[in-house]
Amino acid sequence: MKVVGTIAEVREYVGAAKRRGESVGFVPTMGYLHDGHLALIRRARAENDVVVVSIFVNPLQFGPNEDYERYPRDLERDIALAETGGADLVFAPSVSEMYPRPMLTYVNVEKLSEGMCGASRPGHFRGVATVVCKLFNIVTPDRAYFGQKDAQQAAVIKRMVGDLNINVQTVTVGTVREPDGLAMSSRNVYLDAGQRSAALVLSKSLSLARRMIEAGERDAGKVRDAMTRMIQSEPLARLDYIALVDAEDLVPLDRLSGPVLIALAVFIGNTRLIDNILVEVGGCPPTASP
Repeated sequence: MKVVGTIAEVREYVGAAKRRGESVGFVPTMGYLHDGHLALIRRARAENDVVVVSIFVNPLQFGPNEDYERYPRDLERDIALAETGGADLVFAPSVSEMYPRPMLTYVNVEKLSEGMCGASRPGHFRGVATVVCKLFNIVTPDRAYFGQKDAQQAAVIKRMVGDLNINVQTVTVGTVREPDGLAMSSRNVYLDAGQRSAALVLSKSLSLARRMIEAGERDAGKVRDAMTRMIQSEPLARLDYIALVDAEDLVPLDRLSGPVLIALAVFIGNTRLIDNILVEVGGCPPTASP
């Protein structure tokens, strides 16, 4: 595996691969890799001749009071894990390499980026879309891989690719969880033992929502209320949002039908965690016998 830090080196490496007729898979990350990232890398490995992984903590997607400076970083560890997962090239640029001068050009995906995490983190998805667009132009992959845990991000990127006719196939890979159900996240390292236990309320509330829907509930408000009560029952949890939306266009739903994304963000102490599930909701719910 090769590790590079400049755009020119990436373009030279990928250009040579494409001249050999090889396909290129790409996994963009902010580093501090875990098994969720490795699932993306392994999927890319299985579907492409060459796998490129980027490791870059992107300042554009952090707000002024967020955790950019303390976001966990361990490049040596990440390089070793990326190689274990099957990466051929790691691109680990500096901020000055990615942004050599103040940015005047941004990519903004409207509507899809405005609710949910977009409402809580203004400008976040503009930063995400801009850096991913830059990375797509640098790496020119055939396929790019994103995690379902960041469902809104995946939807934003997919729409950006379609609207701008970017020649890449986006692939969404299912959320990887700890054995007790907690979605894997680089930010889990912030949690102490008590907070780690409290964080299970996210996956538990999503499981509650799934059970209610499977039992026939179609009123989004009732599902949201039940999830809210469960989260509020955890003393260390502070709810940011719960959303029940159409899985493709992220439009909020009153009545549940078709593919539904149930997503939430919760603060556990000072750490903001997100999670979601996809539920295929059938037709009319069962009715009680007379």
